[in-house]
Amino acid sequence: MRRVLIANRGEVALRVIRACRELEVESVAVYSQADESALHVRKADHSINIGKAAARFSYLNPDVLIDAARRSGADAVHPGYGFLSENAEFARRCSDAELIWIGPPAEAIAQMGDKAAARKLAAQADVPIVPGTEGTVAPEQVLATAEEIGYPVMLKAAAGGGGKGIRVARDGDELRDCVTVAAREARAAFGDPALYLEKLLVTPRHVEIQVLADTHGNVIHLYERECSLQRRRQKLLEESPSPALDPATRESMAAAAVRLAGAAGYTNAGTVEFLLDETGAFHFIEMNTRIQVEHPVTEMVTGVDLVKEQLRIAAGERLAFGQEGISLHGAAIEFRITAEDPDADFRPSPGQITGLELPGGPGVRLDTALYAGYTVPPFYDSLIAKLIVWGRDRQEAIARGRRALEEFAIDGIDTTIPFHLHILEHSGFRRGEYHTDYLADLALG
Repeated sequence: MRRVLIANRGEVALRVIRACRELEVESVAVYSQADESALHVRKADHSINIGKAAARFSYLNPDVLIDAARRSGADAVHPGYGFLSENAEFARRCSDAELIWIGPPAEAIAQMGDKAAARKLAAQADVPIVPGTEGTVAPEQVLATAEEIGYPVMLKAAAGGGGKGIRVARDGDELRDCVTVAAREARAAFGDPALYLEKLLVTPRHVEIQVLADTHGNVIHLYERECSLQRRRQKLLEESPSPALDPATRESMAAAAVRLAGAAGYTNAGTVEFLLDETGAFHFIEMNTRIQVEHPVTEMVTGVDLVKEQLRIAAGERLAFGQEGISLHGAAIEFRITAEDPDADFRPSPGQITGLELPGGPGVRLDTALYAGYTVPPFYDSLIAKLIVWGRDRQEAIARGRRALEEFAIDGIDTTIPFHLHILEHSGFRRGEYHTDYLADLALG
């Protein structure tokens, strides 16, 4: 692997550029017209314009990305997260173009991206799943199936992910009203109207296991991340270790994730996501076939550079360590800082950064592509920075997070920094006693 094209933008593109530089691999940044002055363009070894600002013409356009790889002389593609990172057809087309795909095989992306197929594979691998349909369900069968499962239920897009394409129904009337709408939304968002039903667990915890697998049959886990602090099923804050897991549950959940990755023939980095119910039982919900936004949390508590491992695995190397070489050290929390106004129902707040003061000090990491004078464009996801803190224990991590957030000043736009400071003062969060509906119960989400 000599030169990597990064099919993404912003802080994740910058993150991959840094990993490439440490491995002495050249990087190629791509950018739309809206990102001509973006930091990832400045920091890459090479850069190439891929067209108009709208993502469908640039970052979501496989043709222009593969053409950019050819024109730049890249021999590999890293998709980052979002955009085409979990698009099996894009992965396949990169491989067909003799480009090294820095991620799992297209077949694994397709299998795990089909939520119904992933549930079936999980059951075969003896991984607990949430009660629901074994495969997709026809619209005319939805009501009868829901009666068998028991309300409340979740109607989910089979090809969905990232909290999208989901409808909740607490009775037959509510379910009947949302079937047609859900199928239409699934087709619009994912190009596939197929749906499946799943039992809705009330106030569960959302816990995920990070896995790595090489092309030589080695699969390991890097423990868990707690992702329960969410707004409308979108994660806002993540931490590791999870305050909800005891050692036995942690071991069982991690072993289940490794089994599933092995059963899928998985390679590279991936995340197996579970719901933890009020009894302490865990249930598989999906697998994310890419590097996660929250991967720095795992890096902070294990000392493993996940992006560099992605590059090494894609180059055909064996994992440099076995499971016995991975252990948890201290506690880490990631705060997703977005260009949104939390006092106006998280309304997007693009615009120019007129002033910027960055946090620092022991145990503080900031992943961002911001700089004073940069204009946050309105065309893409509102994530603009990830503040990650580490402490010897959870209480020190919380205290360090508060201190770092107080140091972090972004002028010119609204951000979620005040929201995160507010969350840190809530007793439920400080005790580690929160769930996926915690913000809604507090009327903060």
